[in-house]
Order: sequence, then C-alpha cells, then structure tokens
Amino acid sequence: MTLNFDDLYTTSTVPWDLGEPQPAVVALERAGRISGTVLDVGCGLGNNAIYLAQRGYQVTAIDAATPAIEQARRRAAAHSVNVDFTVADATTLTGFDSRFDTVLDSALYHCLTTEQRTMYIAALHRATKPNALLNILCFSDETIDGTPAPLPVSQTNIRDTLTTGGWAITDLTSGKLLAATDSIREFAAQHPNAATDDHGRTLMPIWIVQAKRM
Repeated sequence: MTLNFDDLYTTSTVPWDLGEPQPAVVALERAGRISGTVLDVGCGLGNNAIYLAQRGYQVTAIDAATPAIEQARRRAAAHSVNVDFTVADATTLTGFDSRFDTVLDSALYHCLTTEQRTMYIAALHRATKPNALLNILCFSDETIDGTPAPLPVSQTNIRDTLTTGGWAITDLTSGKLLAATDSIREFAAQHPNAATDDHGRTLMPIWIVQAKRM
C-alpha cells in the first residue's frame, strides 16, 4: 500500500487524528518510558507531541508531510506549548545526530517498506544518545475479535530489524491503537464487527515495543 501523505493531510480526515494523544502513548509516559529530550517521529498532526510538551518534555516532532507539520504547528500554538515541528525524512534524520534521550514512534514503522525500516532504525540509532529509549507502536499480525490491522507486521520482523540496527528489545507486548471510525469507512464496512471503545473509535491490534540503544 502506497499513500500520498501530503494529499491525505490536505484532503482527508486521517484515522489517527483523535484530537488527543493515543491512550497507549499516555500509558507509556505514565510508565516512565519517556525522559529527557524526545523525538516524536512520524508525528502527524502533533497530538502526541503536544501532550508530551504539556507534560514538560522538550519535544522535537518530525513528519515527511509538510501539510501535517503546518497543521501541527497551529495546534501547538492553540495549546500554548512549544514543540519543534520539522519536516524531515525519518529514514535519514539528517542533522539530528546524537540529540535524543527518547524516541516515540506511534504508527510510522508499519508504513515503511522492509528496506526503509532498516534505514529508519539505523537513523534512529545515529540520532540518539547512549542508552536512549525507543518506543514503537505498530500494527501487529494479531487480531482483535477477529479483526486484523491493515498493515500487519510480525514480531520476527521487528526483532530482526531492531537488533541488527543496534537496539536491545526490553519488552514487546500486544496492545491497541485507536482509529477514528468515520475516517476509515471502507475498512469499517469490511469489518462491521470490529471492536470499538466507548466513543465509537475502532480498536486496531498493535505491538508495543520498548527497546534500549546499545
């Protein structure tokens, strides 16, 4: 699946725009998985980055889609928080060497090809400090009540890519990511029995990956 994210952010309501942070990201922060200088990679419209900035973290947030970054900057201004929103290529992270203590990837990894994933994980290693923490939320090859994720990733792929790229996985568990149901009408029609939360948002199966920079 190939998506034109510039067009997507210009013409559509994206499924991952909840108008608030993903609950899984909130849980990571409460569990102590965020510290120091933070890179939110593939930040989209900035909901997670804004939440972390509100919690007092120094956040740099990047996305390859210029329209997403422009909207994220406006949202941050509306919330009166300071986030360094920047258009950048996650597979290279040029100019970000040795800067970050923590990385948050909420739903980027599964959008990349196998080759891009290898480049991306290597780029994250260059962009982080020794012992940095990496948190990845990506679609899994499991299901929730029989409903699959649209871009499933196997545990084997994650383990092999991260280990080769210089990261030691400390935890890898199943979890859920929320999607705004009204923005995934075709998927919802194909999976009418998909689980939803109390607000009618669709639950997608994910891996919650925690790793440490070696």
